[in-house]
Amino acid sequence: MLMHKMRTMQRKAAILTAALALSSIQAWAGNPDRAGSAGATQLLINPWSRSSGWALANSASVRGAEAMFGNVAGLTQINKTEVLFSNTRWLSGSGTTINSVGFGQKLGSGVLGISATTMGFGELPITTVENPAGGLGTFRPNMANIGFAYSKSFSNSIHGGLLLRVVSESIANVRSQGMCFDAGIQYVTGEQDNIHFGIALKNVGPAMSFSGDGLSVQGLLVSGSDQLTLEQRSARFEIPSLLNIGGAYDWHLNELHRITIAGNFTSNSFTKDQGMLGLEYAFKKMVHLRGGYMYEKGITSEEERTTVLTGPSAGVSVDLPFGEEKKSAIAIDYSYRTSNPFGGIHSIGIRISL
Repeated sequence: MLMHKMRTMQRKAAILTAALALSSIQAWAGNPDRAGSAGATQLLINPWSRSSGWALANSASVRGAEAMFGNVAGLTQINKTEVLFSNTRWLSGSGTTINSVGFGQKLGSGVLGISATTMGFGELPITTVENPAGGLGTFRPNMANIGFAYSKSFSNSIHGGLLLRVVSESIANVRSQGMCFDAGIQYVTGEQDNIHFGIALKNVGPAMSFSGDGLSVQGLLVSGSDQLTLEQRSARFEIPSLLNIGGAYDWHLNELHRITIAGNFTSNSFTKDQGMLGLEYAFKKMVHLRGGYMYEKGITSEEERTTVLTGPSAGVSVDLPFGEEKKSAIAIDYSYRTSNPFGGIHSIGIRISL
């Protein structure tokens, strides 16, 4: 019976791996001519403080509700229940804020997860061709996405997950909605489960387009005074799919100290490929210090750089355990990412694990 269950779990893991390999064709199909042609780029922004502190180099070992961004397979590492909140000042000085909430609940051998992210840009002046200086009032752009995930452990070493995400972008009279999915696998091995490998396919879905009254025009018939309203069709745009491949290694120096080095390669369909390297130090599983660097071609040159990010990132977390067995904890996370221009990216989050 045990051998039969093991074969069944291995078969399921093999099927999921094959599905990822086949689906990743789209993620590897990018070329420089497609750069900048995708929409819904909000999906490329990591809103979570802990993983952004080391540039998401930990995609192979990310765990909990936060894994619904980096690698959904890590959602399986929730003990029972986890709630996570995060606020990000995106490009300080630009007036952009990002608020995110994540929730994970263990159910039997699997974990259900929900995440939601909203972006706020403040009030912007309304301008038209006739009134380029404004004076017509203000409007608020809205960007949001909601994810529904399920992850399961196929064995003590293999974890997998799927996520369905709904994407929405709008202003007062134009809107767009779409759907995409993520899939991920994490593999853990070593005497102390200290070697991690992971692969995640993200943002795979049909093209989106805008619609609404803002794309309509009115005119008069030549033969009379009747008025017609014509709606222009918006061009369709692709969702920025990508593939994450990562690995991590934990050095348990003793019961008090741990050092983890992690790396990740991101193959983007519509932007330059990226490489991340990160390092984390943990003391008594309570204090975590981390740093990371994200590299892409031209990022070190002001003339060739095509991203506002300049590479370095850093973060700190403080976990305060409670409960009889100290398995529950409340944590505060903070991260900072450098940028040019603007004053960098600040993220702060609160995590409750039961």
